[in-house]
Amino acid sequence: MKVFDRSILALPLFEDRHRALADKLESWLAEHKELPHKYAAVNPSERGRLYLRLLGATGWLSYAIDAAPGRNRPDLRSLCLIREAFAYLDDLLDFAFAIQGLGAAPVAWFGSDRQRAELLPRMREGEVIGSLALSEPDCGSNLGELTLKAEKCSKEYVLSGSKTWVSHGNIADWHAVLARTGEGPGGLGLSFFMVPAPSVTATGIELLAPRAFASVSFDGCTLPGEALVGQSGSGFQYALEILNFYRVTVGSAAIGFCRRGVQAALEWCRNRRVAGSSLIQKQLTIDKLAQMAVYLDSASLLVARSAWEFDTGVKDVVAHASMAKLHATEGAAQVIDDVVQLFGAAGLVAGSLPEQLYRQIRSLRIYEGTSEIQKMVIAGVMNRPAA
Repeated sequence: MKVFDRSILALPLFEDRHRALADKLESWLAEHKELPHKYAAVNPSERGRLYLRLLGATGWLSYAIDAAPGRNRPDLRSLCLIREAFAYLDDLLDFAFAIQGLGAAPVAWFGSDRQRAELLPRMREGEVIGSLALSEPDCGSNLGELTLKAEKCSKEYVLSGSKTWVSHGNIADWHAVLARTGEGPGGLGLSFFMVPAPSVTATGIELLAPRAFASVSFDGCTLPGEALVGQSGSGFQYALEILNFYRVTVGSAAIGFCRRGVQAALEWCRNRRVAGSSLIQKQLTIDKLAQMAVYLDSASLLVARSAWEFDTGVKDVVAHASMAKLHATEGAAQVIDDVVQLFGAAGLVAGSLPEQLYRQIRSLRIYEGTSEIQKMVIAGVMNRPAA
């Protein structure tokens, strides 16, 4: 199954191991191309569980959980290639992979040796499911306004409050929760905790593109002191590091969706007859297809540059991460809209590929920071005094 643009992979931004990984991914996708049809009737929550077991059994989750040699983070270029491939095949396969990595990140990056040993091997195997619980009903994207409290009582912490928009929130075995411990105002008083799912109440949320999603209530949740992840009061910094890193992969997922959509549109336009000739020969079709090609190249290059910078230790990569995410996800919305337009009424049929992509692509402009947040980050860096 051809997924990747080999001319992009041939650039010095990638290494031979990444090109080998791309070969492995395309072979794996070809072997598992029936997955979306096999599980089409399975509800999104159970499908997430099934996919995580499969990804664990076949070794893919190790890429999201294990650190790259010499670093305490995974290899971001590898994560981007995996998300691009999985999004190409199945929205929920990509979702399961990404959220397991996000859920593991606080412990994998900042946790103690005991916490890592207790949790990560089982997450790597897909036997235990994690979530990253950041957002709350009344604070939007501003983590500094979080209100969920973790009050220390002797050697324990008592949590009170709620989280929402928690990916895998209703199937997770445990949650990485950002709570207010009060070391300072705003972001200075936040800390991460490992919270076992049986100690909280999760309520599922139905989304435009179905998936395991929930609101979670923590009222009355009591945790031992060992549940604290990393240093108390450092949670805001930890969360920003995780989000900056993973937002680049959201861009790669958008590219994967679009590669599938563009391939389908090309095939449709070659075979569709309109007014005596194939649709692909019409001037307006040519315009749309050319714009799609420009998007795929430009988005791929921005994502590759940002991932390379993270992997090679370039400092101050935040703006480039935001540019990659912003351009890839905003551009994807236009590409998929054009795919639907080229299919005409056939693209509106429930369950058709264009219709599915149209629903699936929308959320990427919100995950890991909305497009508006990305613009604020980019403009903020531009406005810095010259060095």
